[in-house]
Amino acid sequence: MDRVSKRDLNQHTASVLDRVIETGDVVVTERGVPRWRVSPFQGQDAPLGRMEHDGRYTPPTPTPAPWPSSPGGPKYTDADVDALFDEMHGDH
Repeated sequence: MDRVSKRDLNQHTASVLDRVIETGDVVVTERGVPRWRVSPFQGQDAPLGRMEHDGRYTPPTPTPAPWPSSPGGPKYTDADVDALFDEMHGDH
């Protein structure tokens, strides 16, 4: 990514904008510290592409974590389920 000082941007705006078109993003520095980024306009990007560029969206990884082989949680017997249903019917 190219860098240009704020002063150079002010005095050579057209040439800096040409560099933006040629190379993509250009970082503008103030006293050697990066402060701004100038990037070419991409037109009507897809919404997710805009959000990803703005840092508001991270796409899923190409290799997600595997699903568990068996779901966890409590194991209920038929009698337990019947008791829960009976308890629920009593609440109404």
